[in-house]
Parts: sequence; C-alpha cells; structure tokens
Amino acid sequence: MYLFMEATAATGTFPVYFVAVYVVGFIAAVSIGSIAWYNSKRPAGWEDAQKPNIVPDIKTENSVEANK
Repeated sequence: MYLFMEATAATGTFPVYFVAVYVVGFIAAVSIGSIAWYNSKRPAGWEDAQKPNIVPDIKTENSVEANK
C-alpha cells in the first residue's frame, strides 16, 4: 500500500496500468472461478440444475471411466 501511495505522490496522478492490472486480474479470477464452480459437484438442492451453455465441459479421468 505504501508503494502505491508513494507512486501517486511522486507523479501526482495514479498510474492507469495499476488499475488495469487489478481489473483484468479480477475479471480473470471471476471467470475461472465460475467455470470451476459450474463443473464441480453441485451443492445440496442444486443437483438437478442445468449449467449454462457458455460454460465448457471439462473431461477428467473420472468422467471418462464413468462413461465406459
């Protein structure tokens, strides 16, 4: 935090690339987390819920063995 405050004090404005890195990182984390959550076991009461079409199917060794 001190580094950010020091950078702001030195230049007079907050660097845009600091904000851009945090925004892109947040969007990536939410996207990856959503895909992982939708492909995990469903919580109680959500067993019959359909996952959205936008979420890709992930093939695992367990799912391949179960389909045999």
